[in-house]
Amino acid sequence: MFAISSCKKYLEVEPVSSFGTDYVFSNYTNAEKAILGVYSALGGDNGYGIRLSMYYPYDNDEMMGQGGTPYPDNERRDIAHFNVQASNTQLANPFNQLYRGIERANVCIYYIPQMDKYNNGSESEKRQLRMLHGEALTLRAQFYFELVRNWGDVPAQFEPSSQQIDLFIAKMNRDTIYNHILADLATASTMVPWRTEAAGITNERITQGAVRALRAKIALFRGGYSLRTSKKMERPSDYKEYYKIASDETKIIMGRNDHKLNSSYLAVFKDALGAHKQEPNGEILWEVGVAGGSSNFGDSKLGYYNGPRYNGTGNGALTILPTYFYSFDPQDTRRDVMCAPYDISANLNLVARPLQTMVDGKFRRDWTTQLTSSAQYFGTNWPMIRFSDVLLMHAEAENELNNGPTASAKSAFEQVRLRAFGGNASLIGVTPADYNGFFNAIVKERSLELGGEGIRKYDLIRWNMLAQRLGETKAELTAMAARNAPYNNLPATMYYQPDSKTIVWLNSLYSPSPATAPAGSANVAWVGSGITSTITRYYAIAFTPNKSELLPIPQASIDANPKLSQDYGY
Repeated sequence: MFAISSCKKYLEVEPVSSFGTDYVFSNYTNAEKAILGVYSALGGDNGYGIRLSMYYPYDNDEMMGQGGTPYPDNERRDIAHFNVQASNTQLANPFNQLYRGIERANVCIYYIPQMDKYNNGSESEKRQLRMLHGEALTLRAQFYFELVRNWGDVPAQFEPSSQQIDLFIAKMNRDTIYNHILADLATASTMVPWRTEAAGITNERITQGAVRALRAKIALFRGGYSLRTSKKMERPSDYKEYYKIASDETKIIMGRNDHKLNSSYLAVFKDALGAHKQEPNGEILWEVGVAGGSSNFGDSKLGYYNGPRYNGTGNGALTILPTYFYSFDPQDTRRDVMCAPYDISANLNLVARPLQTMVDGKFRRDWTTQLTSSAQYFGTNWPMIRFSDVLLMHAEAENELNNGPTASAKSAFEQVRLRAFGGNASLIGVTPADYNGFFNAIVKERSLELGGEGIRKYDLIRWNMLAQRLGETKAELTAMAARNAPYNNLPATMYYQPDSKTIVWLNSLYSPSPATAPAGSANVAWVGSGITSTITRYYAIAFTPNKSELLPIPQASIDANPKLSQDYGY
């Protein structure tokens, strides 16, 4: 859809496998196909199908990326453990795919407003084309956001390459990029309808709630800390202006009835994402739609690369940190959605995993129709923004702007907490009323609520807390492995019911193991020195403050563009 000629025609042969922009943007149907081509750059192995969702966000204080040998590997293990070189084989393709998405979006943004019906059509025709325009602006913002939060200052252009005089572009300051896409999203919010106004539109398409939520998220990053070319973590002096944007945008979303929390946290992941169905409450404002059964068709490896294994099939590559598992209140319903302490046998019974090899569970294969499949692609969508994220962003922004939580901040925070404890208000605790107490509560709650969704590492960076939390987590893991306080009363062995389709623990997760094994039980090693050999040996082993917060530009891009150079100590 994007074969655009900008050089001399040496052969007057009409291509049979591509279309020029005059054809593509001659009517709504073709223009919509062009927009779907922009969406497609989100998925696949080099998008949110695996690399952007399951390689780049780790290690953090919730989970560890692929451990084990070989390490170093100049591949995904090095990315996870912050041992990244510019030659790493997993950098170039995601970097390039994000730019392909930007180029496709630029083409749409440039040509759609030139369509005759954009200005001269009926009100319905104008509305349809402006929605496409707004989607393209939003998608471009997402592509740039992903580039900036991983690579910092990057080359940026906002017109198609066919309109550029020089294609060798130097890096643009990230603040300039952020300001541009924040303005684009403000424009897009006037073009794209709300979820309840868009009949037949699924969560895979961008609606106004997603636009505003993305604008709020990017504003928090624009106002947050980031690693600068000074090799220091810095935030802008006018950061509160961007927290104001986040507060305003989230307030608008919360003021409507388009999006609300599902009363069941489990249902969001099992009954919606896992079952390949729409979440009916609008809790998922936007998700990356995947399909096709391969990387070439934009599918995802969610449930294969991560989560429980079936009969030895699957990677089980992401490890829940034992300290994260024990950060949940025992009555918090999110723990057993997020944490999956088992694998699945050939007869579909569950076999418990040791604590130190526990895997993440939000995208587990046994919640899909692909449980026994030998395929690597399960067609599971990736959630980009959920309403609970909106609520917590609002709470954080209000706390920052007012030097303490406002009534709306407390209400938003408590909505998330209340759902986590099944609606039982007596279990959620007392909400802090001071700035520091409430901020610390937000830091923890975002981890408990949004774990495994590719958010935590970047949150810690914008708070300038990544180095701190990695260090604290290493110390906590060491204390747990040695069974020192506050972990000294946890069980060394867990007993469970064998030959069962669920994990039924036969002793407490929070008390020492019984002296005698329960009759007929199976058992698995739990808290002990295995944490040292399987986790702390690799966990964030090469993290370097004021360097590892960003990735190096892929060497192939440096070689191809004489105006690019490495920064941040790479």
